[in-house]
Amino acid sequence: MLPIRTNIRPYRTPYANYALIVVNALVFVATYWERKDPYTGAVVEILRPWAEQFMLTPARPLLWQFVTYAFLHGSYLHIIGNMFFLYLFGNNVNDKLGHIGYTCFYLAGAVFSAVGHALLSNNPVLGASGAVAAVTGAYVVIFPKTLITVIYWFFFIGTMDIPALYFIVLKLILIDNVIARYTPNVAYSAHLAGYAFGIAAMLLMLSTGLITSTHTDLWAMLKQWNRRRQYRGVVSTGYDPFAGFGPPKRVKAKEVAQTPAQRQRLQQAEQIKTDIAARIAQRNLPAAADLYRDLMAIDPDQLLPRQYLLDIANQLASEGRHSETVQAYEKFLLHYPNYEYVEQVRLMLGIIYSRYLSKPDLAAKHLQAAQRKLSDPGQLKMCRDELDKIPERQRP
Repeated sequence: MLPIRTNIRPYRTPYANYALIVVNALVFVATYWERKDPYTGAVVEILRPWAEQFMLTPARPLLWQFVTYAFLHGSYLHIIGNMFFLYLFGNNVNDKLGHIGYTCFYLAGAVFSAVGHALLSNNPVLGASGAVAAVTGAYVVIFPKTLITVIYWFFFIGTMDIPALYFIVLKLILIDNVIARYTPNVAYSAHLAGYAFGIAAMLLMLSTGLITSTHTDLWAMLKQWNRRRQYRGVVSTGYDPFAGFGPPKRVKAKEVAQTPAQRQRLQQAEQIKTDIAARIAQRNLPAAADLYRDLMAIDPDQLLPRQYLLDIANQLASEGRHSETVQAYEKFLLHYPNYEYVEQVRLMLGIIYSRYLSKPDLAAKHLQAAQRKLSDPGQLKMCRDELDKIPERQRP
């Protein structure tokens, strides 16, 4: 089973991940030198002599080797496989951690993987697999519910979408590195140390607030599981959490009564929300956007999960449905003001209000708020250019 893509994409260009891939490729070109024994045909050297000192040798390790080993590779297949997985999972982790944070995390993953290997093996090791495993472990913590498209081949070939939590934990970690440890010259201990570091470090950062937690990451799932566990424990003792310890409150029928029309609208809204979730899971955003319009027509107060609402707002923007777009973005800002990339949402709102809806006061309001937080030079220039088009008298 080979993963080929995920169903999410980074909001910002993952320059740090691209740079790591390029550096690995350049180092491979500079250091790889396959030399075979002229009599047996066996490979006796895979690195140029001057580069062998940068491998990690657990019997007599040097401090720099705990980093440099991760930039060496032993074959074309070795580096292609590692860089493909780094590209597949690293882009979105880079987006979440930022360029400096991601680079530090990648190097720390290489170090911890090397330590894990050195504690359990005396064999020399090289390759980015441990660092890539750390990145993959981080991915499963941050994006456990995303879908990974995999190619499978048994008696026939096909593709299927598998949640990241199940594919990474069961296939990549458990099966490939614990159960099926058959491939010779593979540093399984380095892989497992990398996965352990990536998962533990990311859970620690989410739990302490160093990075923003969402309702879909593994830390949020663990907290939800714990709340359910506590609830089951309380209920099992006979306590009624709805009645409490005091006498039951008498509720008048008029306080909870709903008309048949209200009940019907509520049922329709819930069904549409279920359909929207299904369309987004299928990556059919145009259909999800059409369903969202129907949902707002039935009940404008209905709210979707954060990522769903953002995906639909972006889709509406791409279709040029400007009035519906600003309504979706404004609702997003109202209910999810702590979104880590909120400045990009405000930039989009400012541009749409300015260029398409002729509302300079609202455009200036969002553009000014975006300008204070934007860090990407291109986006900051776009924001300033758009703001310069609005006369001072029309700004709040």
